[in-house]
Amino acid sequence: MFRIWKEFHFSASHQLFGLAEDHPCGRLHGHNYVVEVELEADDLDDTGFVRDYRDLGPFKAYLDDSLDHRHLNDVLGDDGVTAERMARHFHDWCKTRWPEVTAVRVRETPKTCAEYRPRQSAGAAA
Repeated sequence: MFRIWKEFHFSASHQLFGLAEDHPCGRLHGHNYVVEVELEADDLDDTGFVRDYRDLGPFKAYLDDSLDHRHLNDVLGDDGVTAERMARHFHDWCKTRWPEVTAVRVRETPKTCAEYRPRQSAGAAA
């Protein structure tokens, strides 16, 4: 099994709702996000790649055009702005374009990370 990652960056604000009144994430705040897209393949293509990193350019364009320097609640909705939900959103966006995508990680800070990796069904593992 071959596995590769590509890292992307964008900056944006968000606000989380339903938290305790004194929770800092309930206030409007922002992050310099780091998003890692993971891809896997059993075999390499004729060039020796799982997938050419350049193929992931549309994801960079999506982040730059739709999310960078924006308020994520306005773009993704008030219930879509946790790192966990963003990881799933990015995974689903990428998976429809590149079947080799297996997981997406979203870092809000250097010390925190959320990952979305779908479970493999018992039939898929066999």
